[in-house]
Amino acid sequence: MSAGTTIATTDDGVRLHVETAGEGTPIVFVHEFGGDHRSWEAQMRHFSRRHRVVTYAARGYPPSEVPSDVAKYSQARATADIIAVMDHCGIDKAHIVGLSMGGFATVHFGLTYPDRALSLTVAGAGYGAEKEFETYFRGISEEVARQFEAMGAEAFSKIYGMAASRIPFLVKDPRGHAEFVEMLGQHSAEGSANTMRGVQMHRPSLYDLEDGLRKMAVPTLIISGDEDDHCLQPALFLKRVIPASGVLVLPKTGHTINLEEPDLFNRAVADFIAQVEAGRWLPRDPRSAPSEIMKTS
Repeated sequence: MSAGTTIATTDDGVRLHVETAGEGTPIVFVHEFGGDHRSWEAQMRHFSRRHRVVTYAARGYPPSEVPSDVAKYSQARATADIIAVMDHCGIDKAHIVGLSMGGFATVHFGLTYPDRALSLTVAGAGYGAEKEFETYFRGISEEVARQFEAMGAEAFSKIYGMAASRIPFLVKDPRGHAEFVEMLGQHSAEGSANTMRGVQMHRPSLYDLEDGLRKMAVPTLIISGDEDDHCLQPALFLKRVIPASGVLVLPKTGHTINLEEPDLFNRAVADFIAQVEAGRWLPRDPRSAPSEIMKTS
């Protein structure tokens, strides 16, 4: 399939902008709150050499439709929208790769639609998951939504783009960070506010999903930057509870992993997918149980 754009319609009638390229085993890329479909360009170009790649703008992110009703936005809707895109593209199963908000949707995809997932890559997922910060996270999310409405996306992007976990990107790649902020400023203020209120504020903590995660058999790669503080512990939690999972921590890296370190990110995901397709990304061997420190008999 050649590069192209198309429109998928969700089960509740929201129209989503979809981009595709390449041929081969499908990979679907799901973007973060601060990004959009353009955030995956380095991955679309790299992986389309061997795979059919798909990305899309989430509801609330132009050129996708921006519903004015906040009830149209939720974690369940965000997860179901991945299925809508896959169905529209005629894809039965795919490797799902998500960052941050997209990483949460990827986790929920594995829990809800395990038969449609070849693998899961969960990158930079953790904000609001830590139980001790739940109340703070919901409060600051509402403030972010209000600021998008009050200031507009272009003005507020310059503040939001300077969050602590974005600074490593600024330090190592000022041009890339400036482009990220510029694209953020082109978002819909209404869509961003509704996404923050409908999806971010009300999604369950990853820790509340433990029972389901322990039963989830989908091969999973978890990636975090070591300077993305509020995603590190959730990443280790996911590693402990998902049976066929591995965790990768990138040094001197913040939240925007695939943009900060595209080469490292692409190589890690490519190697992971190759192992999955070879049948070699397996659940942890019970002989390596963490309760045993040294063997004496």
